[in-house]
Amino acid sequence: MPRSIQINESGELVHLLTTEGIPKALMLRILDRAKAFLDPKNPKEVVNAPLLDGKSVFNLFFENSTRTRTTFEIAAKRLSADVVNLNVQASSTAKGESLLDTIDNLAAMKADMFVVRHGQSGAPTLIAKHINKVAPHIRIMNAGDGRHAHPTQALLDAFTIRHFKGDFQHLRVAIVGDILHSRVARSNIHALTTLGVPEIRAIGPRTLLPSGLKELGLQVYTDLSEGLRDVDVILTLRLQNERMRGAMLPSTQEYFKNYGLTADRLSVAKPDAIVMHPGPMNRGVEIDSAVADGSQSVILSQVTFGIAVRMAVMSMLAEARH
Repeated sequence: MPRSIQINESGELVHLLTTEGIPKALMLRILDRAKAFLDPKNPKEVVNAPLLDGKSVFNLFFENSTRTRTTFEIAAKRLSADVVNLNVQASSTAKGESLLDTIDNLAAMKADMFVVRHGQSGAPTLIAKHINKVAPHIRIMNAGDGRHAHPTQALLDAFTIRHFKGDFQHLRVAIVGDILHSRVARSNIHALTTLGVPEIRAIGPRTLLPSGLKELGLQVYTDLSEGLRDVDVILTLRLQNERMRGAMLPSTQEYFKNYGLTADRLSVAKPDAIVMHPGPMNRGVEIDSAVADGSQSVILSQVTFGIAVRMAVMSMLAEARH
């Protein structure tokens, strides 16, 4: 993706569409800004900051979501923005209006920022290109598009890793599961590579591992225990059944038997390894409850940190010059 779509000539972030192409320094600036939104006395608490007072943030979710939409809404409200949640299923797009016509109408309602989640890869980028021509003051944040990208999820995952591990320079990170269909995996690979993680492992059945992973610098494993040996971070992914075409797995029971993260399998990782999951979790499919609720799980911290990271991105987009 051309850098100019996301970053202006001054190096400021004007849209967040993908982690691909964001320089390391800017990525670290986002993580540092997010840290400033956590209470220093209690990092499980997010503080309020009226940086978007008087601004309007429109949540445009063309695809179902509960946690992502809610955390974006909380983030905007913590920044004192006015938040509009559009029920797209009941909107004009459901009646045949084109996506860009809908965007034009919403832009006319004095929007300052669109948070876009869409089932089609590239939809937020299409909107950003259009907005740059018709209303260049409006900022676009990609909240997940098809199999393409989920940049704020990758950034909050990076924030979580840095919070618990200190830095990225000496880590082994394992991404486990349905990597083929996962926009989270794709965004994480770009972000963690940029941030300097020296070893990223992709683990899953052959049918769920895309081609080209080795070219991206990843080590590829089809045996879970072998892939988890001595890793510092385990990022488990849910099975994206809604995106699978045809039978790619014998059954979910068979998947759990071979690739489900259990306490026994976790034991081959480093003793202080952390377990992450972007949610929603399928307990008993990709992760066992004993692990999801165990002492090495940081899954709930990811949710809290997600609010701070989304606040960071929103505030930085609002500061950027047109």
